[in-house]
Amino acid sequence: MEIGRSSNPTLSKNTFTSVITGDNSAVMTLSGTINKTFILLLLVTLGAAITWKMVFDSINVEVGIQQAYPWIIGGMVGGLILALVTIFKKNLAYITAPTYAVFEGLFLGATSAMFEFMYPGIVLQAVGLTFGVLFLLLFAYKTKLIKVTENFRLGVFAATGAIGLMYLVSFILGMFGIHVGFIHDNGWMSIGISVVIVVIASLNLILDFDFIEKGSEQGAPKYMEWYAAFGLMVTLIWLYIEILRLLSKLRSR
Repeated sequence: MEIGRSSNPTLSKNTFTSVITGDNSAVMTLSGTINKTFILLLLVTLGAAITWKMVFDSINVEVGIQQAYPWIIGGMVGGLILALVTIFKKNLAYITAPTYAVFEGLFLGATSAMFEFMYPGIVLQAVGLTFGVLFLLLFAYKTKLIKVTENFRLGVFAATGAIGLMYLVSFILGMFGIHVGFIHDNGWMSIGISVVIVVIASLNLILDFDFIEKGSEQGAPKYMEWYAAFGLMVTLIWLYIEILRLLSKLRSR
């Protein structure tokens, strides 16, 4: 059975096929991957609690955000470096994936605190929607309400690539002082684009479920549980951030 392509860059077509092992005594399982995903979620939460508390325990929120800013940058840069290390050194995922989760938590905690300061209650809404989407799509996948076909994979892969390109162009233009309003403002066009991005991020979860299941069926080595959990976390964090951005646009109107 050939493992299908996931549009998640951490779970490429050959991720599992290149590390298949003949030792059935220590192979990747779905339950093992789920357990490690929960561990990573816990570490993200612990990291987020540090910078969240830092912001709201300060003299005022503005000062707290200034104090947390180095943690935001450090978490973002550290998370990116660890993600790249994990992608190229999959056998080290048992070390790099948990560390990545902590760094991402530091970034998400302070970032979420800024949104919460501007729009009280928005973080709880974003977290609830993120997990709601996760479990809803997991149910849809397990009950075959959504079937992963090759056309489905290619469509999500192309859409995800287009979103990545759009953000890259927006970032480059921003370096030259050019604001891309239809992406970042709160107009209806910008809100519509955010809705589409949230949908595409959600569909990536379906591909990740399918990819991880097929990887466990093919007997990937045990350490790939950490790598697979890491890949799923990448999608979940992306989905949470996009939902947070969408809610902030709606709340700002």
